[in-house]
Amino acid sequence: MTILRLLGFASALVLALAGPPAVARDTGDATGRILAVPDTVARVFAAGPPAGLILYSLAPDRLLGWPRPLAPESLALLPADAAKPAYGRLTGKGDEANLETILKLKPDLIVDVGSIGPTYVSLATRVQEQTGVPVLLFDGRLDALAATYRRLGGILGLAAEAEIRAAWIESRLARVRDRLRDLPPERRPRVYFARGPEGLETARAGSINVEAIDYAGGRNVAGEALGGGSLVTVSLEQVLAFDPDIIIAMEPAFHAALNGDPLWRQLRAVGVGRAVLAPQSPFPWVDYPPSVNRVLGVLWLAALFHPDLFPEDLRAEVRDFHRLFYHRTPSETELDALLAAAAWP
Repeated sequence: MTILRLLGFASALVLALAGPPAVARDTGDATGRILAVPDTVARVFAAGPPAGLILYSLAPDRLLGWPRPLAPESLALLPADAAKPAYGRLTGKGDEANLETILKLKPDLIVDVGSIGPTYVSLATRVQEQTGVPVLLFDGRLDALAATYRRLGGILGLAAEAEIRAAWIESRLARVRDRLRDLPPERRPRVYFARGPEGLETARAGSINVEAIDYAGGRNVAGEALGGGSLVTVSLEQVLAFDPDIIIAMEPAFHAALNGDPLWRQLRAVGVGRAVLAPQSPFPWVDYPPSVNRVLGVLWLAALFHPDLFPEDLRAEVRDFHRLFYHRTPSETELDALLAAAAWP
């Protein structure tokens, strides 16, 4: 999360634009902060892409806009009302939101989802002080997603809708966790997570960006070699030294060029056809954003890594996930395309 440019604005001007908040009740977020929020929350600003996706999945009519524009191929898999404006993000790199624009939107609430460490708490507090709008921070880890839905559901007056989604998440993650519990390390494939146009951005151990890979029973080779942390750029020589069993790519152009690149073809995983592109639409299944989309990624990766342990029909799970979280059931043709993208090349 970067320091916000918007915090340089004068607080008095900001509060004048915002107007007095309509406070009616106190509520808590995942950090233990108790905040005053309006009794009725009809307009919510998402601080970043993970929050935007979770809010859309639960309350699409209350999400004011996306933190970044959606691609046409993403919108094609979503209902027409998903075509919302993009206002930028309050947290993360690039595409920073303009504070004056946010305040003119008059949100009842700002929601962020991701890390809830001290740095993020401090930033959320500062944004709230600058805007006069309550900023709630929720835990974005996979095991915390169900609780995040339940907390948000209570705040938005959508407890029943949130419970359905929380229960869906819990049941699928529990299935994966239970079947992998006793799997020894030598049966877990060593995986390289390739991010960026060169495929050389990856994640250290413990990063939320590779949480789906860890959860699905893979071993993050960069994490094992480099230790804990967040995203990191490595050299191709380091990737060669990692010698992964599987490559999970996030960029279509990078993945398309792999087989024709003599340097990357030195990797065993490329040579045996074990370099796969994470499905991209409407949101990538593994990361980008690290939000509820990763639950579908966990199911996919678990079946990819351990087909003997996960014989379930992935088609049914994809259909159900889209219906419940993206508010539209894909056609059989669309499912064919999604599952073809999820197969080994």
